[in-house]
Parts: sequence; structure tokens; C-alpha cells
Amino acid sequence: MELGIYTFGELTPDPQTGRQVTPAERMHDLLEEVELADRLGLEVFGVGEHHRPDYIVSAPAVVLGAAAARTSDIRLTSAVNIISSDDPVRVFQQFATVDLISDGRAEIMAGRGSFIESFPLFGYDLSQYDELFSEKLELLLEVRKSEHVTWSGRHRPAIEGLGVYPRPVQDPLPVWVAVGGTPESAARAGMLGLPMALGIIGGMPERFAPFVELHRQAAARVGHGRLPVSINSHGYIAETREQAAEDAYPAYALMMNRIGQERGWRPMTRQDFNAAMTLRGANFVGSPQDVIDKILFQYDIFQHDRFLLQITVGAMPHGKVMRSIELFATEVAPAVREEVARRTREKATTP
Repeated sequence: MELGIYTFGELTPDPQTGRQVTPAERMHDLLEEVELADRLGLEVFGVGEHHRPDYIVSAPAVVLGAAAARTSDIRLTSAVNIISSDDPVRVFQQFATVDLISDGRAEIMAGRGSFIESFPLFGYDLSQYDELFSEKLELLLEVRKSEHVTWSGRHRPAIEGLGVYPRPVQDPLPVWVAVGGTPESAARAGMLGLPMALGIIGGMPERFAPFVELHRQAAARVGHGRLPVSINSHGYIAETREQAAEDAYPAYALMMNRIGQERGWRPMTRQDFNAAMTLRGANFVGSPQDVIDKILFQYDIFQHDRFLLQITVGAMPHGKVMRSIELFATEVAPAVREEVARRTREKATTP
């Protein structure tokens, strides 16, 4: 199993001190997080796209290009690119460039996004939310497939046999589809032969098992075989479960309740947070052993190939984030890899 980190570059006040770092400070910290994850042997680092004052990453490829120049092994992915409100040709060119800088470590994670600010910002109609995603994903895959592209659709000028450059090191450049809670999206990713990144940030994991099954069944029906699946979730690791909860809860509640006010959610309580920390809850907050147990519990459900952890849900002190990454890389990841490998061998030898 591949293990990694993702972030949106959160920019909110420290709930304890009220201080907010500058965007430049946060970007500097983010790049240090990528460097540490690479140095300690994690396989993946992702940055997501938002167009809000409480996040600093609106251009994932630019951030990943900077990270590519400072790392040597870790795979660099968006998490996600909102292709519905972007130009797929430019997205491909940007990530092909990251792929060249990184010598073949770039990935695109395409998704609708969980916020809508990019649609009015770039002049798109929210009533065409699904249609835009479907059409632009189609174009992205056409550009990935062929150096010279002929394509037409409703929401972008047609392309008549034009070349798209540069071409990446990887052929094809990996494209994942990010899925939240829509069965149709899981099935479509499978039919297109694309890996699926399943975001689980609330509810019991068992209720998401049908999405993975839909993805695999759809892929099998059209002959794609077994495609990779990633589980992406919130979490934070400290030496003890109690310390992890004390560190993570204030920042997590501040961020989630800020978003909740916009969406009409009831305020999240400490009781809600504690419930999400349990084995069948959504959050991977706890000691290294707590997180190991939870990843393996979900592995029994999903048999997934990748797990990405979002540590910075709200503003966390940089030193604590770095320590959490260190514990994830040095204590959680080796134990998970070893146990998954053991289970795989055992399954292969069982009649």
C-alpha cells in the first residue's frame, strides 16, 4: 500500500493564540512538509485547489513544481484539480511540466471540488456542474492519449488536429478521479479505466464499500481489470491518543464549523469529534497504533492500494504538523506496509 499526505494549505487563525501566519509563511511551511515526507519515505504528497481566503493553494501545479525541485522520490499529485472550471489542455500542460521537473512523479487528481467559488470566478454556470465535469474529463483524457488532438464539445472551442506540448515523462500521465458520495462518479471512473480516490471525511467506512465495488464492477465489465483505489481522510498523529485529540480538536472544530456555518450544518462538538476517532469513525486521529489499526480495519473493507492523510484540517502549529508526518512515516507506514504485504502473501497461498 502507498501511504502519503495531502493538504489544501489551510490559512486560519491558531485557535489557541489567535495568530495567523502569512500566506508566504504557510507556503514555506507546506514545502517543508513535502520535503520531510519525501525524506522519510512516504510515497505520495497531494495539494488541493481552492479559491477562498482560508486556503493558499489555488494553483496546485505551481506548488507541486516547487516541490518537485526540492524532492527526489515522492509522487506529487493534485488533490484535487477542479477541472469543471478549468481548461483541461492547460491542466495537462501544467502537470506535464511538473512531470518533467520531477522526472516522472506527477499525477492529476480530477474532481468537482467541494466548494463552488471557482465557477463564478471563471465564468461557469453552476447549473451545468455535472455536464462540465464530464465533458472536460473527456478532453483531458484525449489530450493525455494523443499529441495531436481533434475534439469538440459544448463548453470549450473545438480543437482541430492541434498539438499539445510539452509531453510528460510518463505515458500515460496518471489521472485519478476524486469521488465523494456519488455512485455514478465511482462507476464512471471504473468504465473509463481510471483509478479512484474516495474521500471519507464523515460517517462509518462500511457505507462507502459499495462505491469501491461499483468502481471495480464497472472496470471489469469493460475489460480494464483491477484499478487502484485510494482512501483519503482527515487525521492527526501524536505520541498518545489523548495528546492527538487535544492538539487536533481546536483547529479541526474551528475550520469545520466555519464551513458548517456556510452550509447550514449544526456545530461540531467535542463529542462528535471523539466519535469520529473511534475505529469505525471517519477521522484518523490518535497514537501511531490507533492509526495503524484503523488503516488495517479499512483495508479489510476496501482492499485499497493507497491511503492519504490530511493532517492540516485547520491551522496547526508547524512543529506539530512536522512531528505528525514523522510519526506517520516512521511508525505507521512501515507497520501498515508489512501487515498488508503479509495479508497479501497469505491470500495468495490460501487454496
